[in-house]
Amino acid sequence: MHNAVSVSASLGSMGLLRLFGVSWSWSLAAGLGIYLGTRSWKYFYIAARTAKRDIIGLYVLLRVKTALWRYMRNGSNIPSIFAQTVKRHPNKPALIYEATGETWTFSQLDELSNAVAHWARGQGWVSGDVVALFMESRPLQVALWLGLAKVGVEAALINFNLRHDSLLHCIGVSGSRAIVFGAELADAMLEISSSISQSMVRFSTGGDLSAEHQARLSAQPLDPILASSPRHPPSPCVPPKGMNDRLFYIYTSGTTGMPKAAIVVHSRYYRIAAFGYFAFRMSPVDIIYDCLPLYHSAGNIMGVGQCLIHGLTVVVKKKFSASRFWEDCIKYNCTVVQYIGEICRYLLSQPVRPSEKEHKVRLAVGNGLRPSVWEAFTERFGVAQIGEFYGATECNCSIANMDGKVGACGFNSRILPNVYPIRLVMVDEDSMELVRDSRGLCTPPCLAGEPGLLVGRINQQDPLRRFDGYANQDATRKKIANNVFKKNDSAYLSGDVLVMDEMGYMYFRDRGGDTFRWRGENVSTTEVEGVLSSLLGQTDVAVYGVAVPGVEGKAGMAAIADTTGSFDCKGFLQKVQHALPSYARPVFLRISPHVDTTGTFKIQKTRLQSEGYDPRLTTDQIYFLNTRAASYEAVDEELYNAIAEGRMSL
Repeated sequence: MHNAVSVSASLGSMGLLRLFGVSWSWSLAAGLGIYLGTRSWKYFYIAARTAKRDIIGLYVLLRVKTALWRYMRNGSNIPSIFAQTVKRHPNKPALIYEATGETWTFSQLDELSNAVAHWARGQGWVSGDVVALFMESRPLQVALWLGLAKVGVEAALINFNLRHDSLLHCIGVSGSRAIVFGAELADAMLEISSSISQSMVRFSTGGDLSAEHQARLSAQPLDPILASSPRHPPSPCVPPKGMNDRLFYIYTSGTTGMPKAAIVVHSRYYRIAAFGYFAFRMSPVDIIYDCLPLYHSAGNIMGVGQCLIHGLTVVVKKKFSASRFWEDCIKYNCTVVQYIGEICRYLLSQPVRPSEKEHKVRLAVGNGLRPSVWEAFTERFGVAQIGEFYGATECNCSIANMDGKVGACGFNSRILPNVYPIRLVMVDEDSMELVRDSRGLCTPPCLAGEPGLLVGRINQQDPLRRFDGYANQDATRKKIANNVFKKNDSAYLSGDVLVMDEMGYMYFRDRGGDTFRWRGENVSTTEVEGVLSSLLGQTDVAVYGVAVPGVEGKAGMAAIADTTGSFDCKGFLQKVQHALPSYARPVFLRISPHVDTTGTFKIQKTRLQSEGYDPRLTTDQIYFLNTRAASYEAVDEELYNAIAEGRMSL
């Protein structure tokens, strides 16, 4: 599997290839069509350049698909797959909790999850019931959702950063009958206690509650209950849950509204973890450093999933720490690390330490690594491989960068495109509506170099192509389009704009709404953020467009984190003038002690966009680029009114 020869040998089984039957035939036809359409030798040039990559990609697809069909045929699910892992590695460390140094073997994790299952049965919960889990990351969270799954109960994994209305919304939309919360979040629970149904049972874990919290929350301590619960496997739930039944809920980040509860079925959990395992060539001897929140799919599936399914040891970090990152990796002999969002940039912003080159890390797996950070990260820290991938929790069009192409988040074959039926389709840049032809279809697909919305054909009978949606059916319907590839089909709308090069590599451009038009040019917020952050020594930067009355398009605005209070507007402008074209330079600046981020290290822009450049709505200092004076000027109420009334020219 580590080279083209072994991959080709693995593909010798015609039984595997028959699984792709129709898709394989269609892909050959599509490939021939590309050749006949181009009528040039370029097709063969592309085939020669990408054949090895595509064969490896096909191998990964076959490995995952054959395993899924086998598990579906045998009536397996994630708990039964984990049981097989326990038999292979009973005394091997499964989870290590960095905060305490506590190590759980596979047998111990299995036994505690059995205790959870017996406790759940004792509560009278049955298959299909939902229990909310609201706690900071720790191994017990894995034991809880896994134990609930053993008796068919579904967990709702709630972001521990949520408060007030967002927290209430997430509990309510899942239909949870009970909630288990960490004692460290008792204050957050107190804030919403009166708004939660009195019939909802509450359990606390991870510490003793104060007498006040105990009385006001009516919460039972869970730890002593689990300590006295039986450790033997529970009797199977009736009817048993299979690979296409619900396992738990993971919530979207809620950057554009309230979080949505994405349905994760057993086959999706397996698929995400297995794709990562095979695509990035992990093995059972690897030790993963998981500093990502366990309410998120990257931490709980791509990370912990390698433990439950493939027998890897996973080090669970309570909360990401840039200053402790490499020391932790050395301490636990980690060979694989996870990142998401801005984590790699945060690490680059740290002062140089000897430990950053003394680790054994060979692979960093994640998504959201900016091209401007990619090579600087690998060079400085000596990490040989970046395993960048693209894919939301609920999507059916995940892609992966298996060969380290800098900046790419994945690929799709140019010679056999329909083996994996995803596509970039044209959309209206302002409304994000699909562009259709005279037949009502989204054809032809985007050409190389043309940005397009990533979509994936839906097939509910195929575990790789199904879309299970959200707990809210209206939210589910909004993510589905019909008549995309052909008449009467359906496809998942990712909401993300990517661009593909002539070799089939795909590059993340912008989430819907993250481009704006200024001076007749399209401005990519992610590209400008990358440039500004680099100029400012990897500082947090959020770039977005703001409307100015009477002016066409949107003016660029950058919110910049400045913890020292010594931001130099003059020096910043000099750097920007050399680094960015005039239309991409921020017209407005907002200097703030920090820039809001989500729990998964994505920069939040919703509040920033709504407040715009009005100095009355914030205590942050706002500046305006006066092009005539060639300087940034502080925006007070008088200058704001002059801009809003068109008396100050932009």
